[in-house]
Amino acid sequence: MTTAAAQARYPLTQGVNPWLVTVSVMLPTFMEVLDTAIASVALPYIAGSLSASNSEATWVLTSYLVANAVILPASNWFARRFGRKRFLLFCVIVFTIASFFCGAAPSLGIILLARVLQGAGGGALQPLSQAILLESFPLAERSMSMAAYALGIVVAPVIGPTLGGWLTDTFSWRYAFYINIPVGILAVIMITRFVHDPPYIKNAKVGPFDNLGFGLLVVWTGCLQIVLDKGQEDDWFGALWVRWAVAALVVALIGWIWRSWATPNGLVNLHVVKDRNFRTGCLLIALLGMCIYITIAILPLYYQEVLGYTAFTAGLVVGPRGIGSFIGSPIIGFLGSRIDNRKLLSAGFLGFAICALIFGDVNLDIGPYTLLIPITLTGFALSFVFVPLATMTTSTLSNQEMGNATGLFNMLRNIGGSIGISMATTALIRRADLHQTEIGANLGPSSIVLQQKSAAIAGYLGHRLGPSAGRPGSMGFIYGLMQQQSVLMAYVDVFRWTALLAFFCAGAVWLFKKPIKPGGPPQGMH
Repeated sequence: MTTAAAQARYPLTQGVNPWLVTVSVMLPTFMEVLDTAIASVALPYIAGSLSASNSEATWVLTSYLVANAVILPASNWFARRFGRKRFLLFCVIVFTIASFFCGAAPSLGIILLARVLQGAGGGALQPLSQAILLESFPLAERSMSMAAYALGIVVAPVIGPTLGGWLTDTFSWRYAFYINIPVGILAVIMITRFVHDPPYIKNAKVGPFDNLGFGLLVVWTGCLQIVLDKGQEDDWFGALWVRWAVAALVVALIGWIWRSWATPNGLVNLHVVKDRNFRTGCLLIALLGMCIYITIAILPLYYQEVLGYTAFTAGLVVGPRGIGSFIGSPIIGFLGSRIDNRKLLSAGFLGFAICALIFGDVNLDIGPYTLLIPITLTGFALSFVFVPLATMTTSTLSNQEMGNATGLFNMLRNIGGSIGISMATTALIRRADLHQTEIGANLGPSSIVLQQKSAAIAGYLGHRLGPSAGRPGSMGFIYGLMQQQSVLMAYVDVFRWTALLAFFCAGAVWLFKKPIKPGGPPQGMH
């Protein structure tokens, strides 16, 4: 039983130390974000084990993301209707049980169904955890709470591929899902003991469920994910089905926006975007989602596709980003209440942009430790972005608006990440083709350089394999080098475009209103 002294010391958490609340809600959040990245490494093994093609196995990811995105903005209604603590516990239990069935799935159909349930359970974990943390600390200490939150959001996607590769190689791909079970059980125990609903949640009067708004949300997010995943395979708008899917997406999105704006008690209340800081934060979190997910997805892919690293080794190489985030999170928690968060945001985005420019100078001669410092600094810079961004975005909102706002905030980060990965994948394919054409145009039959190199390689191969194999082998060897160089140049383009996007964000942060200094007027009175 909480004592009166504890109630007086920690009034916002009803006598519970807020750091116990932080650990309780960050366990499931870390687990959910980790699972998003950890499964991607195991896809080839899942396909082989369940007699599926690689393209079919990708639905293990897309089915989860669609269910996750649908639940994110709806989480506030469920939390207010059933109670935040009760709904959080329900989501953790569903996610944990679904993780077991993912690992035990005997067929592709079963694992897809389990992933949909897992995505539905995991979708609400991030906004619920963020809202609870923001309300568990006084305004002057919110930077510390967001620093703890950032450890789950930033570090988990970084260690996910490494951990997934190790579990898959050492045990089985099924353990990439089984690992969630003990974490989920511990989270249920801690949430039951330490998390409590605030009075306005207990006394909330919630209207009926917005079936139309939820249906429109399902349609436009589902169409978006399908188009992003499959558009490149069918040449985007060159395919009739893509045009129809985009049309359905646009109609459903407009309908959802209209419904959410015109219906006060709808599933999502979009009137929160009237707040300038929240509106600016939504723009920046979508762009940040593009930046961070591009680097998380593309950099390990570069090591595997261009340099020939294994998935586990590539995960180890990019792992220091998590170390940088781990170092930066407590520092930003300390500085967040002392320095204008806009300055910290600009510094973080600038640091990220500079690191992306360094990635844009990669070549075929780099080793595992060449990019150690910029990879580490990327994680450090992301800490200086995510924490102040979450703090600034919600600094002018009331507690009653927090759940609705964090649902939208996290949904936009996921959507930005999906769009960013799709754009980067498309750019890699098309820019590689373009660079290959440009290189080939300079290697015509009359090229002196081509003739000299071809003769030297043909002589070597002819000595080793016989005269008849020399000339064809030399041309094949040169063509392979041309392909490798064109792919390398495509990665360079993507890294540099990501840097330009981060530079733009560094300037856009000044759209935020100047934050209130701790100890100033109460929230809502400025």
